Amino acid sequence: MLQTQVTKNKMKRNIKNVAVIGTGVIGAGWIIRSLAHNKKVIAFDKDLKLKKRLIAEIKRTWPYVKKLFNKKKLNLKNFRYVTSIEEALKDADFIQECATENYRIKTKLMSIIGKHAKPNAIISSSSSGLLPTRIYSKCKNPARTMIGHPFNPVYMCPGVEIVPGKKTKKKFLNKANKFYKSISMNPIMLKKELPGYLADRLQEALWREALHIVNEGYASTKDLDRSIEDGPGLRWSLMGIFLTYHLAGGKAGMKHMLEQFGPALKLPWTKLKAPKLSKKLSSRVISGTRQQAKGKSVAMISNIRDEYLVNLQKLRKKYENKIRK
Repeated sequence: MLQTQVTKNKMKRNIKNVAVIGTGVIGAGWIIRSLAHNKKVIAFDKDLKLKKRLIAEIKRTWPYVKKLFNKKKLNLKNFRYVTSIEEALKDADFIQECATENYRIKTKLMSIIGKHAKPNAIISSSSSGLLPTRIYSKCKNPARTMIGHPFNPVYMCPGVEIVPGKKTKKKFLNKANKFYKSISMNPIMLKKELPGYLADRLQEALWREALHIVNEGYASTKDLDRSIEDGPGLRWSLMGIFLTYHLAGGKAGMKHMLEQFGPALKLPWTKLKAPKLSKKLSSRVISGTRQQAKGKSVAMISNIRDEYLVNLQKLRKKYENKIRK
């Protein structure tokens, strides 16, 4: 009897009502992932015309989402689309904001969200690099606010970086961590706020260097993509940078790796400062990626990517459990 009551109490504490503010690429991803895990989702956007596009995206992605999460059918009864932000927020226990990456826009929006949200509703921004303390500087009760930075496509990629602001309380971080796990995500908790967070800082360094290489005519966009696809990318998808380098050191691991390859850090191999995004460089990058697409639309390539990500994640689970035990 007591065990039954404890189970019921746990069920009550689980976050069920989710509001997604903004229905672009990232917002749509959150909606799809939440629906796949039986959350009640209410989506807000200013334009009712965007609802049709959103429904089309939910239906396009569902065959892949269904396969990844072993779901039988899509329950759109758990989904509502509204053009009133007050309506979207009034019953939400968890709010995922997905507006444009701009301090002015987000700060203003968070002031509105904080005003209309329930007092203890968690507010999380999908920002890719902005500081939470600044975003939430005019938000009511900033103790329940944070960044929840996902990776595109959100409905496929399990990573989410949780970044606290200076006023964020640990109990809300723990609740957010639990919520993200409930929709099959693997949260990464930052100890404190940092511009760009973790993954985007690493991606930005790689992106800048790639732009320099294209700009100076050493390789095409296709060459650079292949250099990652057929090399480091294969290893990184399982074990990331540090464990990969640990193996490069042989029996002595990272100790030997640092001794052998550490001196290379002093060599001028990289240029961390970004090159000027000139018309010439932009043209090379745009024409290069267009050639790589080979006439396929973004939707067609997205379908190929999603099918790949489903199969890759299912395969990876067999091996990552052996490493992370």
